Amino acid sequence: MYTQTEENYLKAIFHLSEISSTGISTNAIAKKMATKPSSVTDMVQKLSEKKVIHYKKYQGVLLTSYGRKIAASIVRKHRLWEVFLVEKLNFSWDEVHEVAEQLEHIKSPKLTNELDTFLGFPKQDPHGDPIPDKEGNYDLLEKKLLATLGLGQSGICVGVNDSSSDFLQFLDKQKIALGYEIKVVGKEPFDGSMQLQISNREFSISNKIANNLYIKILPGS
Repeated sequence: MYTQTEENYLKAIFHLSEISSTGISTNAIAKKMATKPSSVTDMVQKLSEKKVIHYKKYQGVLLTSYGRKIAASIVRKHRLWEVFLVEKLNFSWDEVHEVAEQLEHIKSPKLTNELDTFLGFPKQDPHGDPIPDKEGNYDLLEKKLLATLGLGQSGICVGVNDSSSDFLQFLDKQKIALGYEIKVVGKEPFDGSMQLQISNREFSISNKIANNLYIKILPGS
């Protein structure tokens, strides 16, 4: 059994490991957890003793195979609850993250498996993130940040890098949603801002927004 804090650390390391093939630094974990590096060092030692991570000074943190399975199960619960809240309880996608943060710590594997069955075994959560199966496996979607697209390129919006309420509410106001086709019709070299086209509508977004939207490039784009 793990405390909620330990589970949150495992989940943070899991997310960081998705974007890095090397050991995760304690500073990166501290930033992800919004805490002090000294607190991370203490927790890393505890998790290392529980055999869920490997840690060597100056080489960073890696999940063990067992630790990865534990972390994936927490992520699975979180994302299944987000689907449930949106599809069955009429929550909007900007309301579910904090509630799912609480529900993800429920320990019952039977509840998680029954929830998965009830929802029809969804592959993605409302923000486009993949949902691990009960073995911790999931399919990674080939995607790129919108900011990396060139002038004239098109793609389908498949996810967000920032799942905060403020960002998701901004996307709602701009009428940007998962599944929408987006075309880059203008790009400002000075600040990286972009002019986008969705259907027959054109509008501008900042570089910060472009760096928080994931796109699946359309063939031939």
